[in-house]
Amino acid sequence: MNFDFKSISSNRSAPVYLIAEVGVNHNGNLGLAKSMVRSAAECGAHAVKFQTFTAEGLVTRGTPKVEYQKSTTSDQESHYEMIKNLEMPESFYPELIELCNELKVDFLSTPYDVQSVDFLESLNVGLYKAASADLVDHILLERIAKTLKPTILSTGMATLGEIEEALEIFHKQGNEQVILLHCVSNYPCSISSLNLLSMQTLSHAFGFPVGYSDHSEGSLAASISVALGAVLVEKHFTTDKTLAGPDQAASSSPEEFRELVSQVRLAQSALGSPVKACQEEERQMSFVSRKSLVTSRELSADSIIQREDLTVKRPGTGLRSKVMSEVIGRRVRRDLPVNHLLDWGDFQ
Repeated sequence: MNFDFKSISSNRSAPVYLIAEVGVNHNGNLGLAKSMVRSAAECGAHAVKFQTFTAEGLVTRGTPKVEYQKSTTSDQESHYEMIKNLEMPESFYPELIELCNELKVDFLSTPYDVQSVDFLESLNVGLYKAASADLVDHILLERIAKTLKPTILSTGMATLGEIEEALEIFHKQGNEQVILLHCVSNYPCSISSLNLLSMQTLSHAFGFPVGYSDHSEGSLAASISVALGAVLVEKHFTTDKTLAGPDQAASSSPEEFRELVSQVRLAQSALGSPVKACQEEERQMSFVSRKSLVTSRELSADSIIQREDLTVKRPGTGLRSKVMSEVIGRRVRRDLPVNHLLDWGDFQ
């Protein structure tokens, strides 16, 4: 499919856009990357996302690892070496894009520097994602904004002021096709840290559509995010949690991603529309369980209806109690038995 920013961002009935974040889980193996694309597509993803960077262009040699990376990678491997081993060769991209086209899913990749944007532009990608860590990299954001292509702007770790500064860069370039992605930058993050209500803060503060990048376990948070207005949901994805790499263990398996897709679809279906109306499946209940005006005693023809002549009982197919004042004082056309379901035709 092709990413349709206008439809996804403004049409509440449009399916929530689901991104399987393979990221660096390919481990530099083209066959594994392709397997992950196929599996994500089978699970219902609209897009499969990778990451575009070089170790030399991203980190200094002395950069430390964060705690989750220490627990998921060898302590003999530096941060730089870890990143170097996770680079995706440029030769992989044409084949992965071709596969995505065959499977009718969008190919995405997060660029981590200006050179990576230039490379992705040479491949004519249609959509960009800026990582949470790069919300404050104004040089990178300016290059992405200049493409004038839709951009998913992740907001993990960010303050409202930092988000405002980032959005101003896009505004100056005339690029208003931005989706703000709520995110908690830990792998996995705790339920108590999710702060999902801040999605509404983002929407109200900046007026852009919002999405959710889910780093928590399970699919509960993703489902809740849909209720809070998420137009897209992103989740890390792997075909095997036991594979080497810093993000594998915190990623969703195919079974878990399929469950997330199902739960997100159910959540969106349950939301329905803003219109409050009697649902079709409620109609029988409304006919039976609501009440109507009925006679509380026998009435003879030509008698005048008094308040004590009326009561309300089931079913709800007759005159409602709100018209009681209009019924009182009317003259009946014929003899009426007790518990008669009144109708306007009963009066002269």
